[in-house]
Amino acid sequence: MEFLMDPSIWVGLLTLVILEIVLGIDNLVFIAILVKKLPPHQRDRARIIGLSLALLMRLGLLGVVSWLVTLTTPLFSVGALSFSGRDLILMAGGLFLLFKATMELHERLEGKTHEADANVAYAGFGVVVAQILVLDAVFSLDSIITAVGMVDNLAVMMTAVIVAMVVMLAASKSLTDFVNAHPTVVVLCLSFLLMIGFSLVAEGFGFHIPKGYLYAAIGFSILIESFNQLARRNFIRQEAHIPLRERTTAAIFKLMGARNQQEAEPENQPRQDEGHGFVEEERHMISGVLSLAERSIRTIMTPRADIVWLDVQDNADEVMAQLLDVPHSLFPICDGELDNMLGVVRAKELVAGLKEGKTLAELARHHDPVIVPESINVIRLMDVLREARGTMVLITDEFGTIQGLVTPHDLLEAIVGEFLDEHETPEVLPQDDGWLVKGSTDLHYLEQVLDRKGLVDPDDEYATLAGMLLAWSGRLPENGTVMERDDLRFEVVEVADFRIAQVKITPIVA
Repeated sequence: MEFLMDPSIWVGLLTLVILEIVLGIDNLVFIAILVKKLPPHQRDRARIIGLSLALLMRLGLLGVVSWLVTLTTPLFSVGALSFSGRDLILMAGGLFLLFKATMELHERLEGKTHEADANVAYAGFGVVVAQILVLDAVFSLDSIITAVGMVDNLAVMMTAVIVAMVVMLAASKSLTDFVNAHPTVVVLCLSFLLMIGFSLVAEGFGFHIPKGYLYAAIGFSILIESFNQLARRNFIRQEAHIPLRERTTAAIFKLMGARNQQEAEPENQPRQDEGHGFVEEERHMISGVLSLAERSIRTIMTPRADIVWLDVQDNADEVMAQLLDVPHSLFPICDGELDNMLGVVRAKELVAGLKEGKTLAELARHHDPVIVPESINVIRLMDVLREARGTMVLITDEFGTIQGLVTPHDLLEAIVGEFLDEHETPEVLPQDDGWLVKGSTDLHYLEQVLDRKGLVDPDDEYATLAGMLLAWSGRLPENGTVMERDDLRFEVVEVADFRIAQVKITPIVA
């Protein structure tokens, strides 16, 4: 045991262990790729069996060191080149690596391997283990010859091989999981194997390529790939801060062919909607559904100023004239003002009741209004409308003041766009150089029509174009006031009753 006290023995052992681990990394990488062809429950067993057989193979080769030395003796010559047993083994192993790496690259680049496919065909367990053994034979020869050239003590050689293999066994699963979880790493490893296979073939022909060059190239590539993985991890971490609903919506919009301001198509380029995905109307409907949960009640309700209601103080002739003049099917019945709500009655019941001589108060007595706070979300409002069986729902603020009303018709318009009455003008009217837009136009709908993003901000309190312009200016603008944001120019065309009635929107040409 005196040799254990020799410092040179320990230095040689440590150096040899490090070299054996470095030389075994190539083996680990390819084993990680091979075992992925097996069913998940067989992968760990194949990896352990393969590396264990490699350990036995290396210990066996160390036991016949004298035979290994003869492998460097030339067996035959071809011209100026002489070939030994070691050269032939290296050439065969190099060609094997070139073939397998090329086939693996072809499968991945052609997209023929799909892990998620329920009918995926796995390779046989014995076939994969046999391939691992062939690979072990090539790399075992390389590592054992390195050990023989560095150390003279057989015990030190065997100890180094055992320690290195234990380290490889401990690291094999984590390395395999990492390689399989990152497709770009698999392609990078396969390119390493191509380079190593080429070096083995070249060395078999007598052209020695220093290992330092190979490891320097591999190390540089790993460094660049680590930067790539770090950047991807940071991107995923940043994406995680975005709500899942918003990420899903953005992904679906991208699949639908939605464009942002910077990606807008030239005006002279025809749209290729037909036959190439969703047409414009379909995109508007899908975006309306996806954004519905994010919208506030104010974006879909009929505002207080536009509510048509009936006063119980009016006589029958005035009420009948109003019923015939307005194409609504439901009418709030109030006493003097809108906030004194008595009920909501259908137009046909009003007409029949008035003909029978009943008063509005009598007709409204058994039709209590459905009232919800303005803080309710749209999804919950849909349930309320369903329970109301087709009647309207009135929206109030915290003080009980009616702010607007919502009908199933309003919800449908929020999804598919507006349905115009006979004498109603569109919210957005296209013109030669832009759009003429009503101030009451909902910003979600305006984004769809203009094919723009950024007008809607969940943190803002406004929901209409007029509200947005008022927030920008800080006061009621005058006719002709111009405001610019991003690539759009907003010109106030008409102000009526202390409200922004019409706005001209034109794109800013750079």
